[in-house]
Amino acid sequence: MPLTDPAAIKALLEETRTIVMIGASDRPDRASYRVMAMLQGHGYRVIPVNPQITGEHVHGEYVFRDLSQIGEPIDMVDIFRRSDAAGAAVDEAIASGARSVWMQLGVIDAAAAARAEAAGLKVVMDRCPAIEIPRLGVAPVA
Repeated sequence: MPLTDPAAIKALLEETRTIVMIGASDRPDRASYRVMAMLQGHGYRVIPVNPQITGEHVHGEYVFRDLSQIGEPIDMVDIFRRSDAAGAAVDEAIASGARSVWMQLGVIDAAAAARAEAAGLKVVMDRCPAIEIPRLGVAPVA
């Protein structure tokens, strides 16, 4: 069951330091571009993943093709993909050893969420951290 309790979501955001954003965009008109900037401004390290712009930089961070290239611990995988692509992203998150997955607003895949939970990951679904952080009063990452 994905996290819905505000205290549990706040705790997850407070224990997170490194976020990989699958579907990060280099286009300022895209929500993922703005959310990545907001998360960085809150102190998180955000690593963008997007096979279409691999090797480029978004907000100063190198863009990777997939999670297997990253080679460092991942606290959270933030999924900015359509619901029908979320399952593959969740499977990558599980394989990478991530501690949690966050499916953005409108991204819903109950089977993928169940796989992540069975693998020991915390799951948030159909929410946006850029909305939840100020709503829950999450302090900036030190």
